[in-house]
Amino acid sequence: MSLKKLLLIVLLIFFALLLLLVGSIQVARLLLQEEGEGGRAAAGSVGLVEIRGMILDSREPVRQLRHFLKKDDIKAVVVRIDSPGGVVGPSQEIHDEVRRLAAQKKVVVSMGSMAASGGYYIAAPATVIYANPGTITASIGVLIKFSNIEGLMDKIGIKSTTVKTGTFKDAGSPSRPLSPEERAMFQAVIDSTHEQFVRAVAEGRKLPLERVRELADGRILSGEQAKVVGLVDKLGNQQEAVAEAGRLAGISGEPAVVLPPRKKMSYLDLLTDGAEQSINRVVNGVATRGLQLLYE
Repeated sequence: MSLKKLLLIVLLIFFALLLLLVGSIQVARLLLQEEGEGGRAAAGSVGLVEIRGMILDSREPVRQLRHFLKKDDIKAVVVRIDSPGGVVGPSQEIHDEVRRLAAQKKVVVSMGSMAASGGYYIAAPATVIYANPGTITASIGVLIKFSNIEGLMDKIGIKSTTVKTGTFKDAGSPSRPLSPEERAMFQAVIDSTHEQFVRAVAEGRKLPLERVRELADGRILSGEQAKVVGLVDKLGNQQEAVAEAGRLAGISGEPAVVLPPRKKMSYLDLLTDGAEQSINRVVNGVATRGLQLLYE
């Protein structure tokens, strides 16, 4: 058996086992969890939306935020973020939904261990941002990752041929280096997306554009440092953020915290959705979703 066939078989077995494992976990979760809306929220409640891990898909956070927007008995929403960032498009979609919600209800962000890059992008339009003193945040910047496996392909005897319709159609191919023209094209895309990030932060935090540009060089900041430069409003934990949301919404006493209803899914949905997310994390989204801009 040739080395190429052996590698292909190993990869197929790996992804088949991964699919089986994820499917089993997802089915077990379905059996252990309750489905549906749950009970009615008490008058003067605070909703809680959690955003954790790499941001690869916006659908579930957007669904939860819209749910609380429509609920009259939810007076404010806390968005708990613990994320290093992720893909640009989903980060922007969640950001826009947070902004729409903040225009009608008080939104308080609570940052966990990390709310950086795309995680910070989501936080920017909130009414108030809380961070722990040691939270890792900011990292305002954009990148595209490339891998070059040309040397590996030469060693195992694989040749790549591309037939294309335009000069840039295969730009970023892992089988060859970037040309100067391709690098310039990608840099222009990066610069455009970076400027969108800068504008979103300036608008959400009510800071001058030039001040945000000074901070938008990819640097990370602690929560304490971010408060000094105006990227964070207050230092505190999630419980303090919930109390703040209650005060801003005019709720007397300790507010009740309400989680969003779980998404109703079939067994097949759980298998396919869980497998897609896990495989995307393994390969960083490149193999299944193509070239991606990252707030990371």
